[in-house]
Amino acid sequence: MVYEKSCGAVVFTTMDGEIKYLLISNLQGIYGFPKGHAEDNETEAETALREVYEETNLRIKLIEGFRTTDEHVIPQKKDTIKQITYFLGVFENQEVIYQKEELSGAYLVSYAEAMELFQFESSRRILTEANAYLQSIGNEFA
Repeated sequence: MVYEKSCGAVVFTTMDGEIKYLLISNLQGIYGFPKGHAEDNETEAETALREVYEETNLRIKLIEGFRTTDEHVIPQKKDTIKQITYFLGVFENQEVIYQKEELSGAYLVSYAEAMELFQFESSRRILTEANAYLQSIGNEFA
């Protein structure tokens, strides 16, 4: 079995006192979070920060204490499993400019809207974990 490692982040901001999560849509219309493969000797966090910037033009700050993982089979690649590590990141006062070569869009949505848009249960689980973590730290961001 071959493993492909990616890192990304559940990204959010606060608008009018409400948390809005950043979802990206790939060229196939699948909603998720910004992520990508590690380069050279990057740490997981460095990969996540770079990938978020490359895909959305956002400079985010990672929130201490949150890290979750996901893995799934890659149907197009025989015997390959993708392992993804996600962090939680926040941004303020920046414009989202998505990478048109790889994405069909980037959207700031509420938790409820995100849960409706996701096609995969794993994305719902990751967002639920991130949202619960924000609530548990008293959420100074809202």
